[in-house]
Amino acid sequence: MGKTSRIIFVVIAIPVISAFIFFFSKYLLSLTGEQTARSITRGIFPDKIILGSSAALTGHSGFLGSEYIRGARAYFNEINDRGGIYGRKIELISYDDQYDPPKTVVNTQQLINEAKVFALFDFVGTPTTVKIIPIVQKERIPLVGMFTGANAFRNPVNEFIYNIRASYYEETDAFVRGAVGALKFSRIAVLYQNDAYGLDGLRGAELALRKFDLRPVATANYERGTLDIEEALKTIKDSGAEAVVMIGTYSPMAKFIKSAKAEGFRPLFQNVSFVGSEAFAKELGAEGDGVIVTQVVPPPDENSALPGVQEYINLSKKYFPDSAPSFGSLEGFINAKVMVEALKLTGVVPDRLKFVKALESIDNFDSGLGEVISFVNNKHQGLDNVFLTYIKDGKFVLFSDWLAAAPILLGHGIQQK
Repeated sequence: MGKTSRIIFVVIAIPVISAFIFFFSKYLLSLTGEQTARSITRGIFPDKIILGSSAALTGHSGFLGSEYIRGARAYFNEINDRGGIYGRKIELISYDDQYDPPKTVVNTQQLINEAKVFALFDFVGTPTTVKIIPIVQKERIPLVGMFTGANAFRNPVNEFIYNIRASYYEETDAFVRGAVGALKFSRIAVLYQNDAYGLDGLRGAELALRKFDLRPVATANYERGTLDIEEALKTIKDSGAEAVVMIGTYSPMAKFIKSAKAEGFRPLFQNVSFVGSEAFAKELGAEGDGVIVTQVVPPPDENSALPGVQEYINLSKKYFPDSAPSFGSLEGFINAKVMVEALKLTGVVPDRLKFVKALESIDNFDSGLGEVISFVNNKHQGLDNVFLTYIKDGKFVLFSDWLAAAPILLGHGIQQK
C-alpha cells in the first residue's frame, strides 16, 4: 500500500471507528440506565407495591414486633380494601429476626435481593436496625418508620432514613425534667441494656442530667436476651438512687423492679417506650403501680378525643378483632399513614428517588395525634411529643402535672423533698 493509500485509509477509518465508539458507548449507557431504572423501581408492579420489614415476631421480645406490624397492617388493609394507591395494593413482607442483629442483616439482604422490595419499613430495635444503615446507604433504599428512638438514625441526617417517633433523648429528658425539676430528686441512676439501644438511652439520660449540673449516681447494665439483673440491682441499690432511668425490654425490666421492691428498694422507676408497655405491665402485675413509662404516642384509649386514636381503634377492631389496642400497634399504624401519604405524593409512576422527594415534601401532615408531621428543611423526624404515663392497676394513666401525680408516686415508697 502506497503512502497516499495509507493516508486515505486513515482518513476514512478514523471517523468510522469514532462513530462505532460513540454509538457503542450510547448503547452501554442505555443498558446502565435501564439497570438503574430497574433498581429504583423494584417492588413496583401494576397491581401492588412491596414493602419489607424485619422485626422481632417471636422470642423474648416478640411482643414488640408483632404489635408494631399489626398496627401497620390494620391501616394498609383499609387502604387496600379501598383500591390501594393508584390501583396498587400494599404488600408488606415481614421477616422475623427475634431481636438478633445478624438475623436482621440477613433478612434485609433477602428483602432487597430476593423479595426485591420497594422500600424498608417498620424495622424494630436499635441494635438490630443500626446494623443495616450501611446497607441502606449502599443500596440507596428508603427506610421509613423504625421502632427506635436512637440518635444514630437522626444524627447525622441520612437522605434515605425517615424517623417518625420522638427520640430516646427526648424521652429521658422529659423524665429528668419532672423528677429533678418538679420532684426535686438529685440522685438518679441508669439501668441499661448493654448494646446500642441501652447506650443511647444512657447518653440521653446523661445529657438530660447535665442540664441540672448532675451526673448519674450509678450506672449498671445487663446483657440483651438475658434476665441477669442481679449484679445491676446491687449496684443501683447501693447508690441510694431516688429514681432509676431504665432502658431495656419488658421481661428483664419487670424482673428488676419486682426484685428491687422485694428487697425494700423502692425508687421512682421510669422506662422508655421501647419497653413494650402492655407486656411490661402484665409481667409486673401488682408491683407495677407507680412505675412511669414515657410514650411517643398517646394511650390507645377508646375514649380518646384524638381522631388518629379513634381511627386506629376502629380499624384494629375491624381487621384484628381478637387483639387488644397497644401503644406499639398505634405507633405502627401512624407509620403506615405516613407511608401511604408519601406513596400518594410519589405519583402514578413511582420510583425510589421520587419517593424520597415525596417524603421530603411532607409538611404539616395531620397525624391525628394532635401534632403535625413535617420532613421539610432536612428534618427527618416527624414527631416530637413525649407522653408521660404511670401504671395503675395494670392500666396506663396519662399525666402532665408531676405534682398532681405525686400522690400515686409517693404512695409507693418515694419520698418527696
